[in-house]
Amino acid sequence: MRYAIYFAPPADDRLSQTAARWLGRDAFNNGALAWPESPALERERQMALTAEPRRYGFHGTLKAPFELAAGRSEGDLIAAFDEFAAEIEPFEVPEITLSEIGPFFALVPTRYSAPLQELAEQAVRRFEPFRAQLAETDIARRNPERLTLRQREYLTAWGYPYVFEEFQFHLTLTGPVPDDMRSIMRRTLEAAFDDFIGKPLAVSTVALFVEPHRGAPFTVRSLLPLGSASTRKIA
Repeated sequence: MRYAIYFAPPADDRLSQTAARWLGRDAFNNGALAWPESPALERERQMALTAEPRRYGFHGTLKAPFELAAGRSEGDLIAAFDEFAAEIEPFEVPEITLSEIGPFFALVPTRYSAPLQELAEQAVRRFEPFRAQLAETDIARRNPERLTLRQREYLTAWGYPYVFEEFQFHLTLTGPVPDDMRSIMRRTLEAAFDDFIGKPLAVSTVALFVEPHRGAPFTVRSLLPLGSASTRKIA
C-alpha cells in the first residue's frame, strides 16, 4: 500500500468534475465516468492517452507516493495529515494555464507562486518520517541516468527528484502524447478546460490519496480544508 499527499479540489468543485469527466474516472468514489464527446479526438485514443493520469486521479503532487516506514500506521499518518492541513492557510494561485511538460499536458501556474512552493516544501518535510526508503526497482523506475545530479540526490534523500527548487506544480491531464497528436490534443484540452485556463486556482484543500496495492487506482482517503480545524471529509 502507498500513500500520497496531493492537492485536489473538493469532489463537487467544477474543476474536479471537469477533470474527472476528461480522465474518465472520479478518484473520490473510484467510479468510471462517461467520456466527453470530442470531434477531434476519438474515444479510444483519448482513453489511451489519459490512462496514466486516470489511475492516479486528478491531483497536483505535494508529497509523492510512498510506502509507510516501519513502526508507522495509517492512523499516525492521518493524525499528522490533520495537523498539517490545520496549520496552513488557504490561498489563491492568481492564474493557471495549459502547458506541455515534456510529452505531457498539464494545468500549471502561469507565474511562480511562493505560497504554493511553501506548501509543497512543507509537505515534503513533514511527511518524510512516514516514508519508507525506496526499493531499487523504484529508483530505477525514475530513470536516474536522465536526472541531473541534484535531482538524483533528491531522489535518494527524499524519494522524489522534483522537490524544493526542482518542484514544478502541475495538474496532469494526459500521459505522453505523440508529436503528431500534440496540436489536436492542445485544441481539445483548451476547449475542455476553457472555463479554468487564464483563471485563478483556489488552493483551499489538501488530500491524502491511497493506492491499495501496486498498480491499483489511487483513491481519496481524506480531503481536508486548509486552515483551522474542520470536520474531515472521508471519500
